[in-house]
Amino acid sequence: MPLPEAVRLLILGTGFTGSIVARDALARGIPVVASTRDPERARALATRGLTPLCLPDLTAEPLPLDERTSVLVTFPPDGRTDRALAPQLARARSVAYVSSSVVYGGARGHVDEQTPVRGDTPRAIARIDAESVYRDLGATIVRAPAIYGPGRGLHLRLASGALRLAGEGTNVISRVHVEDLASALLELLVRGTRDALFVAGDRLPAPHGEVIRFLCETMNLPMPEHAPADQADETLRNERALDPSLLWSTLGREPRFPTYREGFLHCLAVGRPR
Repeated sequence: MPLPEAVRLLILGTGFTGSIVARDALARGIPVVASTRDPERARALATRGLTPLCLPDLTAEPLPLDERTSVLVTFPPDGRTDRALAPQLARARSVAYVSSSVVYGGARGHVDEQTPVRGDTPRAIARIDAESVYRDLGATIVRAPAIYGPGRGLHLRLASGALRLAGEGTNVISRVHVEDLASALLELLVRGTRDALFVAGDRLPAPHGEVIRFLCETMNLPMPEHAPADQADETLRNERALDPSLLWSTLGREPRFPTYREGFLHCLAVGRPR
């Protein structure tokens, strides 16, 4: 898609996903201001061509945005910052908020944009509350499942010996490669998409144990020991398949990594990012 004239990008929370969005935006000639709390991280961002915004507290001073600026929000909710930022973000060209599939609580089976949210846990409640703030601004909400890629994912935990297989590993888990999530977010921001809700994910939700077995065979590692299912992170206790069809049909394309197989093979091929 051709770039709108003078579009700029402000990323609030330049972590795992935000840094990839920033990289791709710069590659398309889009100026990027990227926030971080860490002065050392700010210096690193500057070396990559970004304009760093080093703020220990995002509400401490006015943000550099106007009607030409699209804003990506990726930081986790803390019960305070989102509401404090809202009046400033109302001036932006568009806002995209990266939420989480934890908003579905204990929902099982097929999950899409029509599935009701469930505040079953503190994490779910915090995300639902944050979503409401951004939806009131006309923001686009993208609910992401487990995000993985070079530098983060099951492959690294297996290699370190830290991974334990929760329960029998038969529960179906959804995931999305960070490159696919980042490219989708950037496209929505470039388009200036507003008042939308999307579920993100790849095209093959799969049993957790199946993915681990694939990785062990690929990496020539033994299967990890089992651990009680109730000791796993809540995102690994669910039995549900996120349907990202609306997102990919809206963008008019398919994900670069449609299944965990292509995604993890890419991770293993490129290694940990520097």
